[in-house]
Amino acid sequence: MAETGRLYIGGRLRDTGVTREVVSPATGDVVGRLAWGGADDARDALVAARDAQQMWAAAGGDARAEWMDRLRERVIDAERELRTAVVAETGKTWGQSEEDYQLLVDSLSFYAAAARDLAPEPLADRAGTHTHELRSEPIGVAVAFVAWNFPLLNIAYKLGPAMAAGAPLVVKPSAKTSLSAAVLGRLCSEVGLPAGVVNLVWGDDVEIGDALSSSEIPALITLIGSADTAKHVMRVASTSVKRFSFELGGNAPVIVLPDADLDRAADIVATLKFANAGQVCVAPNRVLVHDDVADDLVARLVHRAHDVRVGAGGPGAVDMGPLIDEAAADRVLSLVDDAVSAGARVVAGGRRLPDAPTNAFVQPTVIVDVEADMRVAAEEIFGPVIGVQRFSDTRDAIDRANATTAGLSAFVFGSDASEIARCVDALQFGEVHVNGVKYAIELPHGGMKQSGSSCDCSLRALDDYLVTKRVSRPVSSPA
Repeated sequence: MAETGRLYIGGRLRDTGVTREVVSPATGDVVGRLAWGGADDARDALVAARDAQQMWAAAGGDARAEWMDRLRERVIDAERELRTAVVAETGKTWGQSEEDYQLLVDSLSFYAAAARDLAPEPLADRAGTHTHELRSEPIGVAVAFVAWNFPLLNIAYKLGPAMAAGAPLVVKPSAKTSLSAAVLGRLCSEVGLPAGVVNLVWGDDVEIGDALSSSEIPALITLIGSADTAKHVMRVASTSVKRFSFELGGNAPVIVLPDADLDRAADIVATLKFANAGQVCVAPNRVLVHDDVADDLVARLVHRAHDVRVGAGGPGAVDMGPLIDEAAADRVLSLVDDAVSAGARVVAGGRRLPDAPTNAFVQPTVIVDVEADMRVAAEEIFGPVIGVQRFSDTRDAIDRANATTAGLSAFVFGSDASEIARCVDALQFGEVHVNGVKYAIELPHGGMKQSGSSCDCSLRALDDYLVTKRVSRPVSSPA
């Protein structure tokens, strides 16, 4: 078994005297060990980040970009080790681990380029009596809480913009998936990042999280997680004025119009829903399909569900792994059972995978005759379950799509440009994908309503980590 993964605080790897085993949800085997941190480790990480703040800000964008380039090259060298850790701790397939790894590489590349482009912006003076410039300066220490479904990708969303902006970062990975974070911390140590620029600390989620949130050191707290977690963080963090940036999941609707390309719609819905066992915040949650094509779309979805190879395996062996743990599988199956008891019908899957190595595996599932008030439609499923609702009027479909407190992603499939535009204009979601889907580090990713504030990815993500300083001088003043 590999060495125990250690915390990374103040430029050093740290043992804590306490360890925890990492158990694979796919096999039930112990796949690693982690040093287990506590509140004191979290406070030490904050102090290390605060001590690095002045140095890291003064280094300038070019120097920060050079450090990011060095880390990116080390990440590339360690691709297999990083992806192996992700597969071990999450149970996801080898192919699905590539997205985690690649987004880390892409984030370091994209934001290194952005760091080199940071420069003061001139601002016109209406009276002509002064010159003005707007400077973007680091906000200070940033704390990032990241979810377990994409352990490296979620860190990447925070690491790139924080390093580029010059904001020292403390990352708290989920207690469920800190093995890959430990590998990343070791890589940071190996390239010799300046002490305190990046810190990774994990342990009991509440103990570590509350120690970080309650401190007066962070200027920014950013979170990928649930709305309940975000509200808890804001309450605990009220010891000082802080900036918050949240991505809080969704309840994504799919509107399939009667003239849609049904094969395209089925391919994208099934791919998004069964990838990572449905544990994706932008995965389709409510498939609203016109009566005229509902039966045809369902037949296609059932066919694709039956074709998914589920299990634990190496590269190319399976298409979908388990949920993160047995409790997650229990919850997903309870949503299915609740829907059936209320009149829905299961037409594919709906049970645990027979003879699976653990109880965390759920079959790819399709449910029809779903109603909007069923839990499977009202809650984010976060599992491999497609719930189908029928509609006869587009306005009704839009109203049902918007009838949620979430507002992250939505999807529309159709051919009539006016009907598509009608949907796009009315949908209350931060992202609307039309006849396809696209995510990339350069594209803003964020939501409306209770799906969060601010955004990850793109140059706009830098705004969270920067503050604006205005410098004004009379025209006659020396520079």
